Amino acid sequence: MKMITGKTLIELGFRSGKWFPEAIDHINTNQLEGEAMHTYLEQFQSPPIVDLHSEAAPFAINIKAENELEETNVNSVVESMNTLMKTPTLVNGAIMPDACPTGPNGTIPVGGVAVAKNAIHPGMHSADICCSVMLTDFGKMDPKKVLDAAHQNTHFGPGGRDRNTQYRFPDELLKDFEGNYMLNNEKMIQAARSHLGTQGDGNHFLFIGTSRKTGNTIMITHHGSRGPGANLYTKGMKIAERFRKELSPETLKQNAWIPFDTEEGQQYWEALQIIRKWTKTNHEVLHNATLQALNIDGCDRYWNEHNFVFKDEDLFYHAKGATPLDPKFMPDITGPRLIPLNMSEPVLIVNGETTTTNLGFAPHGAGRNVSRTQHRRSKEGKTVNEVFAEETQGLDVRFFSKEIDVTELPSAYKNAETVRDQMDEFGLGNVIDEVLPYGCIMAGDWQKNAPWKKRKRRRK
Repeated sequence: MKMITGKTLIELGFRSGKWFPEAIDHINTNQLEGEAMHTYLEQFQSPPIVDLHSEAAPFAINIKAENELEETNVNSVVESMNTLMKTPTLVNGAIMPDACPTGPNGTIPVGGVAVAKNAIHPGMHSADICCSVMLTDFGKMDPKKVLDAAHQNTHFGPGGRDRNTQYRFPDELLKDFEGNYMLNNEKMIQAARSHLGTQGDGNHFLFIGTSRKTGNTIMITHHGSRGPGANLYTKGMKIAERFRKELSPETLKQNAWIPFDTEEGQQYWEALQIIRKWTKTNHEVLHNATLQALNIDGCDRYWNEHNFVFKDEDLFYHAKGATPLDPKFMPDITGPRLIPLNMSEPVLIVNGETTTTNLGFAPHGAGRNVSRTQHRRSKEGKTVNEVFAEETQGLDVRFFSKEIDVTELPSAYKNAETVRDQMDEFGLGNVIDEVLPYGCIMAGDWQKNAPWKKRKRRRK
C-alpha cells in the first residue's frame, strides 16, 4: 500500500485543516484504501466555498448630504456599504441619517443596518455589544439634585469598580453566565461583577433633563456591555474567522460570520441575549441607586438598545448604531424609543412604523462628519476652556475625570436639525416628546492624567 500524505488529501479535493495529521496517521496505520478510505474521509468533507455576491445586495439610503463636508462623509458610507453588501449572507440593508464610516472600506458604518440570512456577524455589532439607552422619570424632583445624586453613584472611565464599591451581582444573572460555555470563565465573570454599574468612556453619558410634555425631571443613561461584551465579541470574531476560512475566504475578515444552525451559532446567540440582560441590569443599578439616594420612586422607565443583532425568523438584523422601531425586535418593550443627539440638544422620544426603506429602524443619534482628531484640529487657536464655555452655556456639564473632552462637545457631532429633518423626510420615526437638556456627565479626557502619562511627564 502506498503511504498517503497531505498532498494526497488535497489532490482528493480536501482543504488543509487541523484534522490532516490525525487522518493521515489513521489511514496509514489501518492501511485504508479505495472505498474504505473514502468512507472514512467523508466526515471531513468541507462544505462548498460560498462566493461573494457579484453585485451588492439592495440597501436603502436614508441620508443625503447638506454640504461639502457631509458629501464626503455620505460618499464614504455608501461606498463602504456597497462593498459590505457583497457579503454572501446579506440580503438587505439600510443607512440612517446619522451614518458615518468606522473602519476600512466594507466595514458596516455607524448608522448602518445589515440583514443576514441564518448568520450572525460579530463584526457588525462590534465590541460594544448592546450599546443602549435607558430613561427613568423622576417626577418633579429638582434636576440638580438628581444630577448630584447620579454623580455620586455612577462610574466612568476604564476598568471596573473595586470590591468596596461594586454593586451586587444578581444570582440569576450569574447562573446565566455559568450556563453558557462562551461566558463561563473566570475572566468573563470577574468583568461582569466589577463592571456592573460602570459606563465606560467615549460618547457614553448620563443625561438629566425635563420632559417638554410634562415638565418632569428625566434621567437617561447611555452605555453598552463593557468588559463582558468586549470579551464575547473577541471570542465571536475568532469563531467567525474559523468559519470564514472554511466557508468563504473571499469575505472580508471584519464581515466573517457564524452560521446560526451550528452549535457555535446557537451558543453565541444565547450568549448575546445574556449580555443584553447584563447590560439592561447595568443601566438599572445606576437608576435604582439614584432613586434610592433621593428616597423616591420613579414614575416610568423604558429602554432600547441601538447596537445589537435582532432576529426575525431566519433573518438577523445587525444594527450598528440604529434604533429599533418595530416591536418584534424588542421582547421586553415597555415604552417608546430614545434617540440622543448631543449634550446641548433634546433627547428625542419617538415611535414609528416599519417601512421597506427603514427596515424597522431609526437613527441612534447625531453621528459624526469628521474624526476626533480632525475635530480637535478645527478648534486650534482656542483653549479647551474657551471651547467648553461657548458650547455648554447654560448647561451643567461635568466630566467624571475632571478633564474636558472637546471631542464630545456639540460641535463634534452632525447638525441635530439636519438629522431630525431627514428623519421626517425618510419616515424614520415620529417625535412624541423631547427631554430638554439640563446637564450631563461624561468620562472626559481620562487619558490626560493616566498613570503612564504622569510618569512620562515626571521623566521629562
